[in-house]
Amino acid sequence: MDDVEVRLRTAHTAELDRVELAAIRTLLDDAFAGHADGEFTDADWDHTLGGTHVMAWEGDALIGHAAVVQRRLLHGGRALRTGYVEAVAVRADRRRRGHGGALMTVAERYVRGGYQLGALGAAEEAVDLYAGRGWLLWQGPTSALTPDGGVVPTPDVDGWIYVFPLDHTPLDPSAPLTCDWRDGDVW
Repeated sequence: MDDVEVRLRTAHTAELDRVELAAIRTLLDDAFAGHADGEFTDADWDHTLGGTHVMAWEGDALIGHAAVVQRRLLHGGRALRTGYVEAVAVRADRRRRGHGGALMTVAERYVRGGYQLGALGAAEEAVDLYAGRGWLLWQGPTSALTPDGGVVPTPDVDGWIYVFPLDHTPLDPSAPLTCDWRDGDVW
């Protein structure tokens, strides 16, 4: 399949059919199997849905995926509309060929065009990809809003949260950053 052209497609979750959703889930399950951070869970899948999917296809085979979903991050007394990048994966036999960068180029276009900030929780293997594209490691402490309105520190993700700063949103990367609540991994 090396001579097959890779086609990028974007679609909102609502535009994807059952076959496409199943292909995405299979790709993500396979990509994260045996991952240092654990497998791709049902909660991770839920976090992937409800936004824009960027998919890389070689013919009928899905070889890469990224999603941009809306979240709210609290920073500097503001609730920032954030394009949160989720479920970035490239099929194992297609890695290190620029597909991840191509997926991120499109995801970043959506972040720039519709949000005040981009953010993601990086897997160790992807840190170089994100840093090389201008994503900044968040240096300050992280936390999450709880369903009852409290705030709980999330020190286990400190050092793994990256932001994609946009010119119109002032940031202090050494200050606290708080995410909205969700089931499973909050970040």
